[in-house]
Amino acid sequence: MSRPLRADAQRNRARVLEVAAETFAAEGLSVPVHEIARRAGVGTGTVSRHFPTKESLFQAILLDRMEQLVRQAAELSEHEGEEEAFFAFFATMVEEGAANRGLVDALAGAGFDFEAVAADGKYDVMGAWRGLLERAQRAGAVRADADMADVKALLTGCVDRERGAADPVARARMLAIVRVGLRA
Repeated sequence: MSRPLRADAQRNRARVLEVAAETFAAEGLSVPVHEIARRAGVGTGTVSRHFPTKESLFQAILLDRMEQLVRQAAELSEHEGEEEAFFAFFATMVEEGAANRGLVDALAGAGFDFEAVAADGKYDVMGAWRGLLERAQRAGAVRADADMADVKALLTGCVDRERGAADPVARARMLAIVRVGLRA
């Protein structure tokens, strides 16, 4: 049985997670652990005690965000119409991708076994999104011949449009194009 962390260890862990989340979001997964430690104001050993590998650090951040996204998809499904729920979640994923390079890297399979983690339903973002797509298709709101590979490709295109710099006007235009193109 593990003992609870001391207060200073809890603060250090929280600070490492905060800095790592910001760093991975802004710069992607290639940032070395020693750089995250430096930015967090702790030693590399402190990071390693809490997260033995960079993958375990990223996984802690990613799992939290994935769980939030799955909950958001469920809430949209419960409170919005089929079309609006699907397109609202698509917009969320585009915004997430524009703001979080680490998540985009993970969804693309770079340095993270996304499929293994998604086996646990509470982290299965693509499964939740697939559910929204199928629901919208059954309602006749989204074209029946679109599949998740198409949706993921459209997401990639929208995110790539902003790869150089954030451009909310271009993002809104891309989302409008996707909405028109996917409507039944």
